Amino acid sequence: MKNLLFAASLLIPGLLFAQKKDMTPKTFDLVVGTYTSGSSKGISVYRFYAETGKTAYLNKIDDVSNPSYLCISSNNKFVYAVNEGTAGEISAFSFDAKSGALTFINKVSTLGADPCYLSIDKAQKSLFVANYSGGSICVLPINKDGSIAPALQTIHDNGHGPNKERQEKAHVHTAVLSPDEKYVFYTDLGTDKLNVTRYKPGKPNPLTPANPAFVNVAPGAGPRHIDFSLDKKTLYLITEMGSSVIAFDYNDGKLKQKQSVSLLPDGFTGTTGAADMHVSPDGRFLYASNRGDANDISVFAVAPETGMLTFVERQPSQGLGPRNFAIDPTGSYLLVANQRSDNVVTYRINKETGKLIDTHYRFEIGNPVCLKFAPAK
Repeated sequence: MKNLLFAASLLIPGLLFAQKKDMTPKTFDLVVGTYTSGSSKGISVYRFYAETGKTAYLNKIDDVSNPSYLCISSNNKFVYAVNEGTAGEISAFSFDAKSGALTFINKVSTLGADPCYLSIDKAQKSLFVANYSGGSICVLPINKDGSIAPALQTIHDNGHGPNKERQEKAHVHTAVLSPDEKYVFYTDLGTDKLNVTRYKPGKPNPLTPANPAFVNVAPGAGPRHIDFSLDKKTLYLITEMGSSVIAFDYNDGKLKQKQSVSLLPDGFTGTTGAADMHVSPDGRFLYASNRGDANDISVFAVAPETGMLTFVERQPSQGLGPRNFAIDPTGSYLLVANQRSDNVVTYRINKETGKLIDTHYRFEIGNPVCLKFAPAK
C-alpha cells in the first residue's frame, strides 16, 4: 500500500504534502472588552496572526458602557457583552469577522447589578450571566436573529464569608457550562461556594440544583473562575483572595477535591488578587494570572493521567492588573490584558515546556479586561 501511495504521489504532485498539511487556521479576530471609565469607549477588534504573534487594528464600536466580559456565538455571527454597572444589562451585536465590524442589535436587563461574566451554549439558545453585586445567576434566551429575549430565570445566592469587606453578601463571579452542557457551574466569591446546576434547555426554569448542589472551598478564599482539563475529568477553580488553584475530580456533575496549589512564591507578603485561568489547547499546561503586587502569570504542568498540577514558572505580566488573558486557538501565544496599565502583551508559548517567552509585541488600549479569539474570514 505504501508503494502504491508513493507511486500515486509521483503522478499527482503534492498528494503526500496535502495529506500532512495542517489545516488549522492561522489568522483570527481578537475581540477586546474594556472598562469605559478611561480612554476606551467600547469594544475593539484586532486581527491576530498566529504565525508571527502580531496584531493589527481592525475596527471598534463606541458608546458601549463597560463591556467588561464578552462571549462569541459558535457560528461566529454574534458577540454578547455585559454592561457592568448598577443597572445590569447585556448587549447583543452582529459580527462581521472579515472586517471586524460590530453592529448593535439590542440590550436587556440581567435583573442584577454588575454583571461580570457570561457564557453561551453551543446551540445558541441561552446566555448565562453572573451578576456580581446582585449575587445571582441569570438565564436569558437568544432569538434566531441573535437578539436577546427578557430573562427567563434568576437564581439568587445567599450568605456571606469571613472577609467583611469582600464577602458581606453573595457575589456570583462566573457561569460556565460543563463540556457536555448538562450542567452549569457558578462560583460565589462571597460565600466560598462552587454551585452546580443541571441545565435542561427549553424548560421554563432551565437550571435546577444538582445533588449535591455545591462544594465549599476554604473560608475567605473567594472562588472566581473555572476551567476543565482536556479529558474532562478534572475541574480547576481559581480563588481570588486565596490566590490558589484547586483541582477537583469531575464526573457527571460531581466534584471531589484532590489538590490545591498556591500562585504565590514562598515569603510573598504583598497584596494579591488572582484573576483568570486557562488550560492550554493541548491540555498539557495550566496558566493563571495574579494581580495586586504580584502582576504575574503562573505556569503549571498538567499530569496526563491524573490532572494534578506541577509548578513550572512565573512570568511578570509586563503591566499592572492582569485581569484577563487568552491563549490563541493554535496554542502558540498567550495574550495578557493589563487593566491598570492600558496594554495587551503577547507571549510565545514553548509547547514542550509550557514556559512563556516575551515577544515584546504590545498594543495600547484603555482598561482592557477581556480577550476573546474568533475565526477570521
